[in-house]
Amino acid sequence: MPHRTTEGDILTMKNRRTAAAISALLALGLGASACGGGGSNDSSGGSAKANTAVDGIANKTTKKGGTVTAEISSGADSLDPGNTYYGWVQNFSRLYARTLMTFKPAPGKENLKVVPDLATGPGTGSADAKTWTYHIRKGVKFQDGSEITSKDVKYAIERSNFAPEALSNGPTYFKTYLADDSGYKGPYKDKSADGLKSIETPDPYTIVFHLSKPFADMNYLATFTQTSPVQQKLDKGASYQQNMQSTGPYKFASFNESTGATLVRNPQWDPKTDPIRKALPDRIVLKYNVNQTTIDEHLINDTSTVDIQGTGVASKTQPKLLVNPKEKAQTDNPYAGVTQYLALDNKVKPFDNADCRTAVQYAVDKAGMVDAVGGSVKGTPASTVIPPTVAGYKKFDTYATSGNKGDLAKAKQYLAKCGKPNGFSTTLTARSDRPDEVLAATQLQETLKKIGVNASIKTFPGSKYFTDFAGVPDWVHKNNAGMMMMAWGADWPTGYGYLDQIADGRAIKPSGGTNLSELNDKAINDEFDKAIATVDNTQRNAEWGKIDQMIMKQGSIVPLFYKKNLLYRPASAANVEVTAAYLGMYDYTTLTSTK
Repeated sequence: MPHRTTEGDILTMKNRRTAAAISALLALGLGASACGGGGSNDSSGGSAKANTAVDGIANKTTKKGGTVTAEISSGADSLDPGNTYYGWVQNFSRLYARTLMTFKPAPGKENLKVVPDLATGPGTGSADAKTWTYHIRKGVKFQDGSEITSKDVKYAIERSNFAPEALSNGPTYFKTYLADDSGYKGPYKDKSADGLKSIETPDPYTIVFHLSKPFADMNYLATFTQTSPVQQKLDKGASYQQNMQSTGPYKFASFNESTGATLVRNPQWDPKTDPIRKALPDRIVLKYNVNQTTIDEHLINDTSTVDIQGTGVASKTQPKLLVNPKEKAQTDNPYAGVTQYLALDNKVKPFDNADCRTAVQYAVDKAGMVDAVGGSVKGTPASTVIPPTVAGYKKFDTYATSGNKGDLAKAKQYLAKCGKPNGFSTTLTARSDRPDEVLAATQLQETLKKIGVNASIKTFPGSKYFTDFAGVPDWVHKNNAGMMMMAWGADWPTGYGYLDQIADGRAIKPSGGTNLSELNDKAINDEFDKAIATVDNTQRNAEWGKIDQMIMKQGSIVPLFYKKNLLYRPASAANVEVTAAYLGMYDYTTLTSTK
């Protein structure tokens, strides 16, 4: 049956034409900028250079004062450290919420290092990695002057992991790994004096975690905002974000869920207790729900400091920046720590057959897909699930093809092996509010037609993609959704933080799941357990590379490209550093403004 053109198809065609134009302009821009000069964004009078902030510091300064103006095209799930899963909030909240550990504010690969924040040093683990002890700095205060204790950290974890009726946005790693305490009903229902027994606070400055199984990534988990202390007497559940008690250098002067917030200096913050933050700006103004192209204009005109979401300028803005040498000199194009990939569901025919999965692996034209979404500024062809900026990445290519353009002849051979020599039909899902993902899906659809595979594209809003569609196995099976577009960034930048929720069979959920392939391979699951119990960092990272190879051999995940962001820093933005630990956005603990 011929494919009918719909309104969505017309939009997709327009997007494809736009992407092609962008790709051509980018090639021109990159060539033009090589011999062009740059405008100044350096307080010392030097010339700005593209990608300065990727491995270094752009517009370095030690001067205090100024206002950082941050804008975002949407809002936050929550600014409450215990009720968020957004990467930008994890980064931004470090201005007002200190955690046990954090990522080092430093340029280049140094920012992937985990360092003590509220804790005096890294957690001390037992030989079996099942008991972890942290000591808290003395003299650190909430904004009301109360000293922070280990009980405040414990309570923060209790509310963020054991009260889904009030706080449901964040992950529940602590609940998953803490020793069994099935009688505990959460902080809002528990009437005991001790609370959660698997976390002990033997004194005001010591906190001990007892786990049900080994977990060698504990110091990474301790960077999560869920370890930012909360006073039980002031907790108001989901509405706590309306009146949060700061533990960092800034506190909230105002907050509105629809419009944003203003942060000012917290007089109770003592830099002597904080080796991480310099706290240079006087104020931070956060503005919600600003149109993306308007954000881009404000950055170019230097009337705002940063796009706080950190995913880069709009596609239509990119040519404006990259064909102009002055504007290009103020851009950074880091890897986002995200792999765009195609999930093949093992439970949907014919992808229950490994040879049919292999046929798709060989068919994909990854180089063509990168061109379709806008060229090299948007990413590079991928061959692994783990992206290059995550600890545990190992370079290999199980299904290598010349120039990453695919091998249709080999793909057809595997179709014949799986009993589908003439191809088959399936459904391909993508998120409607992610234009690049729709473009990639459309390019993939055209490529697959060449081997007789007809993929009907269905798009859904990102807000419902996992809860109602691709993340619901029953819906997937009923709708023959054998292929699903997916992009994933690490919860923290290690192989476990990246792979666990998308490749461990125990992460499969009836709704809201992210293991879209329904990959549940015992050998892979067992290797996860072995790896996370390995205390030695070098050995553990080697294990993640091994698991990645096992996943690729199984064939249910097809890496498409490693995503890149095109970030813009206005002339007034200072101390600008890209942080790989937070998905290639700028580090908001160092960012300041000369305005």
